[in-house]
Amino acid sequence: MHLTDFLDNAGVRYQITRHRPTFSAQRMAGEEHELGRFVAKPVIVKADGKPLMCVLSAAHKIDLASLKAQLGAKSVELAKEDEIANVCGDCELGAEPPFGSLYDLPTIMDKELENDDHILFQAGSHDKAVRMSMDDYKKLAKPRILKFSYHIAAAAGQ
Repeated sequence: MHLTDFLDNAGVRYQITRHRPTFSAQRMAGEEHELGRFVAKPVIVKADGKPLMCVLSAAHKIDLASLKAQLGAKSVELAKEDEIANVCGDCELGAEPPFGSLYDLPTIMDKELENDDHILFQAGSHDKAVRMSMDDYKKLAKPRILKFSYHIAAAAGQ
């Protein structure tokens, strides 16, 4: 199902905006004049060989060891680009929306996003974004919420 059909069928309010093509969540935040903490980036990982969608702030990086421990998995690794393309074939690579259910994947959201009032994310292409309330996002995505990221600036200072 296409993202806008999914959102329309759910009856949620959302806004689509256009921007210059961007290829990172942080750059999209700049184009959209939004703080990186409100921009969600999905990262597809494989936990014990099974893919899942992790959703975290543009200003954060995924902590695979922490995620592995919290999932009780033997292994957690980033999915390869060809694997992502096979799962998310309706999107430009790297512009996947943060709804694992669109791709039959469980969704795990980082705790850092949980209390934000809204969320902004790629709309399946590198030049469109969707803004919606966090409450509506959580109702639709039904994410499992875990703490599995660290702030990029904190990592740079180490």
